[in-house]
Amino acid sequence: MKKRICSVLMAAFCAFAFTACNGENNSSDDSSNSSSFSDPVDSGNSSSTDENSKSPEKVTIAALNGPTGMGMVKLMDDDEKNDYGYDFILSGSADEITPRLIKGEIDIACVPANLGAVLYSKTSGGVRTLAVNTLGVLYIVENGTGVNSVEDLKGKTIYSAGKGATPEYALNFILKSNNILDDVKIEWKSEHAECLAALEANPDAVAMLPQPFATTAMNKNENIRIAIDLNDAWDALNLPSSLLTGIVIVRKEFANEYPKAVEEFLSRYGESVKYVNENVSEAAQLVGKYEIVPAAVAEKAISSCHIVCITGAEMKEKLSGYLNVLFEQLPASVGGAMPNDDFYYGV
Repeated sequence: MKKRICSVLMAAFCAFAFTACNGENNSSDDSSNSSSFSDPVDSGNSSSTDENSKSPEKVTIAALNGPTGMGMVKLMDDDEKNDYGYDFILSGSADEITPRLIKGEIDIACVPANLGAVLYSKTSGGVRTLAVNTLGVLYIVENGTGVNSVEDLKGKTIYSAGKGATPEYALNFILKSNNILDDVKIEWKSEHAECLAALEANPDAVAMLPQPFATTAMNKNENIRIAIDLNDAWDALNLPSSLLTGIVIVRKEFANEYPKAVEEFLSRYGESVKYVNENVSEAAQLVGKYEIVPAAVAEKAISSCHIVCITGAEMKEKLSGYLNVLFEQLPASVGGAMPNDDFYYGV
């Protein structure tokens, strides 16, 4: 099966640049939705034995250049060897994936966590979440040794990309929860490369960078180090949720028609994630092979990318908790309303 691997169009974490659309009521009809989301039946999995045994001619799977794609490289390699019938697309931006998913040209996609909820709203419940695939990948880096806790950010300037999306929501929430939001200046840049350039020009400042950009920055300048892992800062707040980056979603119609194919994908994807985390050197070579990031960068970054495959009840607990935090800050960031229970596949 021919693999359509898109060229690297922009920075690995461009997924964070997705700006949330205005939400719509989950139960409302949307006449502009594609017929790909018009299936009136939604039982999660088909109850018919014949339906369960159906197999699609191909399964089109999309991921982003960065951690979401990195977790899938073993599956991509296995598909080349075994011809599972998968057609992979790697993109630099979630904006490239969204319209094709809505049109039914993509069946399964790795997207930012809040985008899954927005799409659920925009398609009147036309997508399901299969798994959480990436926990937080945001890091505060500095050119020095002065920052060792969130409190140390007081009085600092933070350079970051991703205004209006996950980086802004997560950073503001952490700063506000530590009572220093008004004591920190945040300068938003359009690209992560600009953040690094600003950091090098202002040694007293810090930058918020995602992986693998944080690793790339440290490779370029030996004085740059990771000062704060935002996962740790989030967990320190003792919230009933985790900081999340990405999820795997599937079109509802596809899941209803081909439940066996969905389960096979989940099993194989879970094995791929496990392989990447347990065989870093080998996985890094595959990451380089598929031109996600250079193998040398991947080998250093994988352990900090928090690549996971969390499904079922645990997936629902983590994702719903995270989306609720975003909803309380800005409802539009999750589509205007919290998704219903049917957003969570297999729960």
